[in-house]
Amino acid sequence: MRLYGIVGWKNAGKTGLMERLVTEITGRGFTVSTVKHAHHTFDVDHPGKDSFRHRAAGASEVLLASRNRIALMQELRGAEEPDLTTLLARLSPVDLVLVEGYKRDSHPKVEAHRAETGNPLIAPDDLTVRAVASDVPLDLDRPVFDLNDTTAVADFILAEVGL
Repeated sequence: MRLYGIVGWKNAGKTGLMERLVTEITGRGFTVSTVKHAHHTFDVDHPGKDSFRHRAAGASEVLLASRNRIALMQELRGAEEPDLTTLLARLSPVDLVLVEGYKRDSHPKVEAHRAETGNPLIAPDDLTVRAVASDVPLDLDRPVFDLNDTTAVADFILAEVGL
């Protein structure tokens, strides 16, 4: 499975870059799936909905299906969070999986960077960061792209994974 990550600190532009990359790469005819790591509790369900009530009642898994979409919610209920490899094994085959987050994992990554956040770059201390997409020019030992130049970032990622 071809895998590439987008990492960066909070408010660095990761999600916007991910969204633009998915649009750009799928527009070129490739299939793309995404994985997003959340550092907080999240819910894709809403109180009062049947599926929420099933989970609240104690179901380990709730599969919600329609003719347009399938959602599988699994409750960990104290179990350890699955690692990225385990999660990737659950995905259907696609040309490319883009991963937002998981900055400490060993897959290749592009770092999103916005100077206004004041956060340090991850790239200088992490060789898995193969390029940086930034809103300011940077002097680094690897490619630096304009954060808004989605075409150039997509070209780089697709070349890196051999597509």
